[in-house]
Amino acid sequence: MLMRLLRQYLRPYVQPIVILLSLQLVQTIATLYLPSLNADIIDNGVISGDTGYIMRTGAVMLGISLVQVICAIVAVYYGARTAMSFGRDVREALFTHVQTFSAREVGQFGAPTLITRTTNDVQQVQMVVLMTFTMMVMAPIMLIGGVIMALRQDVMLSRLLLVAVPVLGVVVGLIISRMVPYFRLMQKRIDTINRVLREQISGIRVVRAFVREGHEARRFATANEDLRWTSLRAGRLMALMFPVVMLVMNATSVSVLWFGAGQIDTGKMQVGALTAFLSYIMYILMAVMMSTFMLIMIPRAAVAADRIGEVLDTDTSVVPPVRPVRPAERRGVVELRGVGYQYPGAEASVLQEVSLVAEPGQTTAIIGSTGSGKTTLLGLVPRLFDATAGSVLIDGVDVKDIDPDVLWSMIGLVPQKPYLFSGTVASNLRYGDQDATDEDLWDALRIAQAEEFVRERDGELESPIAQGGTDVSGGQRQRLAIARALVRRPLVYLFDDSFSALDYATDAALRAALVPSTREATVIVVAQRVATIRGADQIIVLDEGRVVGRGTHTELLATCETYQEIVYSQLSVEEAA
Repeated sequence: MLMRLLRQYLRPYVQPIVILLSLQLVQTIATLYLPSLNADIIDNGVISGDTGYIMRTGAVMLGISLVQVICAIVAVYYGARTAMSFGRDVREALFTHVQTFSAREVGQFGAPTLITRTTNDVQQVQMVVLMTFTMMVMAPIMLIGGVIMALRQDVMLSRLLLVAVPVLGVVVGLIISRMVPYFRLMQKRIDTINRVLREQISGIRVVRAFVREGHEARRFATANEDLRWTSLRAGRLMALMFPVVMLVMNATSVSVLWFGAGQIDTGKMQVGALTAFLSYIMYILMAVMMSTFMLIMIPRAAVAADRIGEVLDTDTSVVPPVRPVRPAERRGVVELRGVGYQYPGAEASVLQEVSLVAEPGQTTAIIGSTGSGKTTLLGLVPRLFDATAGSVLIDGVDVKDIDPDVLWSMIGLVPQKPYLFSGTVASNLRYGDQDATDEDLWDALRIAQAEEFVRERDGELESPIAQGGTDVSGGQRQRLAIARALVRRPLVYLFDDSFSALDYATDAALRAALVPSTREATVIVVAQRVATIRGADQIIVLDEGRVVGRGTHTELLATCETYQEIVYSQLSVEEAA
């Protein structure tokens, strides 16, 4: 998967990569040429006392060093720029692909791991790309060039490489083979700690309300300790790598000096040649060490790439139509025909044989006990997930055949858990319509019974909203979410238990204000409170995923036992009548 990611997302950057490789080649050749010049200075200048030769050769070395420095700087620039662009492209691809996921795929992975894969995992692969361009590209050139130059200095001493390089390779291979499982486990531990932390921050009020700070602290400590344990074991193996490499390098240097001294003593080798040979040996082993450093990072990057690939290779269950169909007449008629839905892996269906028609100018209410499938039913209309049986139609066209953007433009959804984004009141309301004027926003706030508290805030429409809307109350958050849907002016309004946090007076005032604004639209309301839906034109009663009642409040009181139980659990007989 790592190679697939590299091939796919580095393809647009072929030109800078070619420039980088050329610069690295020039830099490495310059680096390898310097020891030979230094050997010439020692053998032909220092020993013979030829100062002019020393100065001339020294000037050449300075020029080559300048070229080496310039090539290194420009190569690092191109390498860093390409690696950062690669990371940006992979993150964008992940983000864009996750945006296509239905609720099923998001639930399958979970938000914490999707965040980790988009940030930490991409960073691991990006770091390998950066190190490859700045170090790994140079390593094979340095290794091959170093061997050639070492052989030019002395073939007999070069036999030491036949021992040093294989020993280094075997030891490094053994250590890395032990590190890979720990790196894989480490990424899972990071997922876990992100999940625990996210839950604790999101649920801080519940934690404090039930005095569970100690329990949550222990839970976080366990996840933290698991990560520390895994990191320590990977870190110990990583720490073992460099002493082993240095031991081999130093032992090789001692061997070169030992055998080289004998060569000089017999006159088979000059002092300068031995100095150059020692430099080439160090370059060769440094190339091996750079490769070793990369081999440390590649296993973790490979694990991260596999996790990224899992997300990119997961297709959404809500597939856009190949040939989108537009409704001939856009009125907002919603129809469900024998709809059923079963969650993946579940033994029973959440919804079974549900049929209904919601007309424009009418309010259709859906009520039922907890777990009866009300929210699931509402989620089928905007295709948060697709029905596993039957069909959902808007204006006579199956929602699976409508372009997703067109479908969503027809719908204003107020979810069960209203979510506000960090920004301002105005920026949140304009999620409904980016071109909405301030007057449009105030009209929506007025209908949603939110105008008063918004005007009391410093800055009014420009007053700040924290992420998730945590700086406003639950009722205020619901009213702002309703106002956001009203700004869109859709053909179909979907209210998923959107009045539950409102007091009865505000609920009644809001529903009354909604009537003239939604007179031309189809309104579908999911509610738990009978008072919220008793005036609906038709009420659908669900029980264990099946429709067990259909009609007005009065009709259902006379004919539907399930509805009677719900009503009398909330209202007295006189209030119900």
